Amino acid sequence: METLSLLLDRAALVDRYRGGRARSAQLFASLAPSAYYEAPIPLRHPFVFYEGHLPGFAYLVLHERALHGARIDPHLETLFERGIDPSTIDLANRHRRDDWPDRAGVRRFAEACDTALIDDIAHAVLDDPSNPLLVGAEALFNILEHEEMHHETLTYIIHRLPADAKRGPRIDVRDVMPARRDPVAIAAGPATLGLRRGEAFGWDNEFDVHTVDVPAFGIDAYDVTNGDYLAFVRDGGAPPPFWIERDGGWSLRCVYGEIPLPLSWPVYASHDDAEAFVAWSGARLPTEAEYHRAAFGTPSGEERAFPWGVALPAPQHGNFDFRRFDPEPVGSSPAGASAWGVEDLIGNGWEWTSTPFAPFDGFAAMASYPQYSADFFDGRHYVMKGASPVTSANLIRRSFRNWFFADYQYMYATFRRVYS
Repeated sequence: METLSLLLDRAALVDRYRGGRARSAQLFASLAPSAYYEAPIPLRHPFVFYEGHLPGFAYLVLHERALHGARIDPHLETLFERGIDPSTIDLANRHRRDDWPDRAGVRRFAEACDTALIDDIAHAVLDDPSNPLLVGAEALFNILEHEEMHHETLTYIIHRLPADAKRGPRIDVRDVMPARRDPVAIAAGPATLGLRRGEAFGWDNEFDVHTVDVPAFGIDAYDVTNGDYLAFVRDGGAPPPFWIERDGGWSLRCVYGEIPLPLSWPVYASHDDAEAFVAWSGARLPTEAEYHRAAFGTPSGEERAFPWGVALPAPQHGNFDFRRFDPEPVGSSPAGASAWGVEDLIGNGWEWTSTPFAPFDGFAAMASYPQYSADFFDGRHYVMKGASPVTSANLIRRSFRNWFFADYQYMYATFRRVYS
């Protein structure tokens, strides 16, 4: 029997599932057909995998495992079950294969999954306290957020394709530097991390809620920009992975093209690159708790759901939810500033922290995806907070945590300096 506390809106949930699938279709449609079996990020599968993985994973989690429905195609379900996240090319090469199915077969499989899942979302028991996969409708929200997260990782892969293998919107090249600001002083105080069980859906690494006492510190009002980072490169620092040196100058590789390097846009860099820059500039990266304090804390002592307050994320609050594919000048969304006046904490690029990705006290692997977080508690992945231009608004919540290898080159992650 469903719990009334969830108040599941079936029509809205079906619309959300269909919307996620439509977004995926738009991204795949931006590829040239010749790119379908390409893997422009060698640490990831080719595009064919993701077109089957998104519906296949959802079918496995909700229809088969949670609702005990029948299998569609055991071979394809196994083939498309899980992606890869190897740390080296040698490890990635162990997953290479030449027997991927043809696209028509992948699409037939996807359509069969979609038909069953839409019927499940519209009619099945989705919240069942006696079924660990359905407590709080966990399996349902798992598959909805899983597809939304993959929109971002799919964009990372598209980003690495040659320009003639994709097509997309025209790039907005606006490059306007905001007025320079001194670091913002953040008073000592509490930072609440995590999510209270039973409060809402969350991935297993978001639990349990706890409070950290954070000493006073200073933090950059804006993310480090390409212009800031250029001084580091001119002093011998390594250029970040999205920059291209050509004819004695620098260009930026955007998702769907290349433009002269916009100095006012946040720099996208690996954690290793960010650490090198902050050390060079006499600062450091924020901890996860310091990010929370700067983003959600207030001078008056209470904490906010979002940096700007309680209103749900909207376009005026930041560059996220596919408002555009690429960054924009720092400080372009002042309505999204925190109570301290720190800007762009959500949107325009994930924010690196110095905190290794690790479980909170009380961690328990989630029933519907037990390996989601546990496989990455290895001391080599670091927590990112916030959102990028292509992060779904549905993933923007105070407790959400992202993470990547320290030397990973492809994600949309920026950073800011902390002083103490």
